[in-house]
Amino acid sequence: MDAKQMMQMCRRNNNYAPSQERYDEMEYRRAGRSGLKLSALSFGLWNNFGSTDSVENMRDMIFTAFDNGITVFDIANNYGPVSGAAERNFGGILARDLHGYRDELIITTKAGFGAWRGPYGGGNGGRKHLIASLDRSLVNLGVEYVDIFYHHRPDPETPMEETALALKHIVDSGKALYVGISNYTLEQTKQMCALLRENKVPFVLNQVRYSLLDRTAETSGLKAFARENGFALTAYSPLAQGLLTDKYLHGIPQDSRMNLNMNLKKESLTDEVLQKVAALNEVAAARGQSLAEMAVSWLLHDEDVASVIIGASRSAQILEDLRVDKNFMAEQLKKIDEITL
Repeated sequence: MDAKQMMQMCRRNNNYAPSQERYDEMEYRRAGRSGLKLSALSFGLWNNFGSTDSVENMRDMIFTAFDNGITVFDIANNYGPVSGAAERNFGGILARDLHGYRDELIITTKAGFGAWRGPYGGGNGGRKHLIASLDRSLVNLGVEYVDIFYHHRPDPETPMEETALALKHIVDSGKALYVGISNYTLEQTKQMCALLRENKVPFVLNQVRYSLLDRTAETSGLKAFARENGFALTAYSPLAQGLLTDKYLHGIPQDSRMNLNMNLKKESLTDEVLQKVAALNEVAAARGQSLAEMAVSWLLHDEDVASVIIGASRSAQILEDLRVDKNFMAEQLKKIDEITL
């Protein structure tokens, strides 16, 4: 019996043993100028880890990710659709199957969107919300600390000083090793970065929407600012929620996220977007890749991106995203810029 057959048997017997070759192929990138390294791909639990999803499918996807060197698991307090469901489901898998591998994992969570009823759970940047939310998350996950805790979005009604001091308290209490921010504009990032640095908080990541169809991180100057100030970007929605695949080139499939109205609206599929997707698909084909493979590869071609957060509904999609080829010819990059900028 070879190693792959042994792993499959262990899974069937609910006795998971990770691949011995799990670190052989994955690249690990430093989070800015910190001492933390992230797997170049992170696995996001935004979708398909909720209260109505198959736990066995969740387990299979987590195992596939870890077997292939993905060590970063990206979660938030409101991922559900029932808030906390993704954390609880991952926590159950961690306790059942991965409890001996906690030190090999980077577990992240976030707070800032609505997660429970009442004025303190509605989502903000206040000390009460952030600290209470992380305490809930630690219970859901069944861990003593998370590796990275993000403020999920800026809060115009809370002074940034309060948010920064809450993040400092969280790190000082040992409940998170590092902090990050998400969905901050360049100016908001500049303000928060200064406050966190002033308070000696280990700020390492800004999680941003970044893809071939959304290059705001570049055009706004955020990417350059991150490089200059010693933190890195981690990119979410690298496939633009499925637009950067060949799925929509010939209409809207019945089982697609767009047809099911899952965070992707039909009005986003404009003629202009379709033309861009078709042109990018031709570039990908010339490279011998699917469009999804090229979209992830293009992000990882950029050394300012510490990790790309992928999502999946089944393990086969994770395996496709792993087929990364960061080597782009100059004319390919030029053609991509002509299409997308």
